[in-house]
Order: sequence, then structure tokens, then C-alpha cells
Amino acid sequence: MERNKADWQGKNRRKTPIENDTLYRTMVGVNIFGWAIFIAALIVFHYARPEFISGVQDFWGVTGRQQWSASLSTYLVGLLCCCVALSVSVLVMKRKRTRRKNDHFGLNGLVLLLVASLSLAILYFEFN
Repeated sequence: MERNKADWQGKNRRKTPIENDTLYRTMVGVNIFGWAIFIAALIVFHYARPEFISGVQDFWGVTGRQQWSASLSTYLVGLLCCCVALSVSVLVMKRKRTRRKNDHFGLNGLVLLLVASLSLAILYFEFN
């Protein structure tokens, strides 16, 4: 059941450079966008968390916020959920694209998924 190579009229995608592959370019773009959203989530986290009051500030009577900001925490959870969704979509696209032994899987999407999921779990247990 072996086909003759001279009879095949399709496009040889194994010789297509990786820069010309539309799925690969889309996957890279979604991955970069996911990491940008994660950086935005880190910035929101900085402003949403309770303020650290040191011993000197406590001695001098400086007050600070002792609880999480409710409005910013909502944005933080939304951004982290978006990171999880984008990283899952990247992993699905990678699954579709990497079918051969010499294709590299990559770890960016997996690391983003793990970090965003763990952050959501920690926030969930922090608020409950």
C-alpha cells in the first residue's frame, strides 16, 4: 500500500519554513499576547494586595489598607482566567502542529497555564 512519490500532487509541508506557517505565527502571537496579559495581571496584583506595614510604620502610626481591593481583585481574576484560556488555546494549537518526533513541543504555554492556574487557586483560597 505504499504510494509512488511521483503520483502525489499535494504540497510538501515538511519543506515549508516555519516562518511561513500561518498556524505557527498565530500560535506565537497568541502566546505573546497571553504573556502580556499575565504581566498586566502582575501589575494589577501589586495594586490589589494589602499594603505591607513595617514595624517602623506601625510604631509611627502610619495606616495602610489591610484587605484586598475588591474592584482590582475582580480584574485580577479576569486577567488570570484570560491567561488560562489563551494558554490552553496555545497548547491545543501546538498539539495540532507537533506531530513528528523532531518537532519541539515548547514550554511557554505550559508554564503560563501552570502559573496562572496556581495563582487562581491561591486567590480562591485567600478569599474563602
